[in-house]
Amino acid sequence: MSTTIVREAAVESFVIEGGRPLAGRIRAAGNKNGALPILAACLLVDEPVTLTNVPRIRDVETMVELLSSLGAEAEWKDRNEVRVHAAGPLGHEVDHDLGERIRASFLVTGPLLARVGRASVPPPGGDVIGRRRLDPHIHALERLGATVEIGERYEMRTPGLVGLPIFLDEASVMATENAIMAAVIAPGETTIMNAACEPHVQDLCRFLVSLGARIEGIGSNVLRIEGVDRLRGGEHRIAPEHIEVASFIGLAAVTGADVTIDEAAPEDLVSILPAFERLGVRVESDGGSVRVPPGQELVIEDDLGGQIPKIEDGPWPAFPADLTSIALAVATQAHGTILIFEKMFENRLFFVDKLVSMGARIILCDPHRAIVNGPAKLYGQRMASPDIRAGMALLIASLCAEGTSTIGNISEIDRGYERIDERLRALGASIERIA
Repeated sequence: MSTTIVREAAVESFVIEGGRPLAGRIRAAGNKNGALPILAACLLVDEPVTLTNVPRIRDVETMVELLSSLGAEAEWKDRNEVRVHAAGPLGHEVDHDLGERIRASFLVTGPLLARVGRASVPPPGGDVIGRRRLDPHIHALERLGATVEIGERYEMRTPGLVGLPIFLDEASVMATENAIMAAVIAPGETTIMNAACEPHVQDLCRFLVSLGARIEGIGSNVLRIEGVDRLRGGEHRIAPEHIEVASFIGLAAVTGADVTIDEAAPEDLVSILPAFERLGVRVESDGGSVRVPPGQELVIEDDLGGQIPKIEDGPWPAFPADLTSIALAVATQAHGTILIFEKMFENRLFFVDKLVSMGARIILCDPHRAIVNGPAKLYGQRMASPDIRAGMALLIASLCAEGTSTIGNISEIDRGYERIDERLRALGASIERIA
């Protein structure tokens, strides 16, 4: 089934008629970047694990298929529910085709080394947004007792992992997750310094603790893990996707919509809402929901002294790199000038030429910085999605543009946003998926 979804999505496009009024409620999906490591962590457990609120998107479909290929029983029990039973014996070789589809394929190395003592993994796939180092993964796993040979594949072995202090030379999310998963059943104490602490890293930690792991410092950049003999089975609900929530906030703001996002986990928006406020976006929180009031006039808030402001990304709790594309699209519709500073990935901003072709006023200063002056009248265009977040940014721009836009290569958008066309149609958007 997942193979069919991937093949069909690769040849489809979205056709969007812009300028339609939007209104209604939309529920945030489960966190893609939380579901992927949590699925990989199921390889640590020889008892059944049931996961709910799992986003039914291409990357997650691929991870479920990858677990099955390694010998685990992994199956969808409902639209957003997955059951994994990795009773064993487990294989250690990741299929090349599955591995190159998603970057998250590298997340099985920690669990396989801990459980099997071996892992053979091809270079991972994922978005082409710039260099994405695997060095922190390798250094962390070597520190815990693995030997790594790098050729056409990453060949890893260990006679047994042992807990030790680890310092990550960058606060890499996936390297932190791999180190956590490798350490939870390794004897001794592991301390991970300069750990990533994004909401999805916290969710992985909470999941493992629910299975019997001992982890302290969740939510901070120093994690202390005391290895246990084994983990037990259990159930876990994937936390909401804060990147999707922010994407919907931006979409509602530029289209003048009255949209309420349910199951939004407002506590995970702590670094996101201030950046949107700088763009003039007002958001109301009510329990677990957030509402974007209609008819907002977006005005960029200058820095003190009338200086041009900027939005810059960084490791959590800084503004997320996955939202720089979204913030840039929103800025095209706000009165004023702002600098978007993408510090982490040198290819992330290369999609701005597509917004410029729609009428946006953007100066791409270099691979990391773009100056946006708005508001600009946007007009529908034909374009293609280069990656997940750029694709969503183009979709946002198309919904507020005059005329018809066609976005190709929407398999990239489908990798990160579940049934996005269906959910936006429920809000009143004119969006169709065509072959």
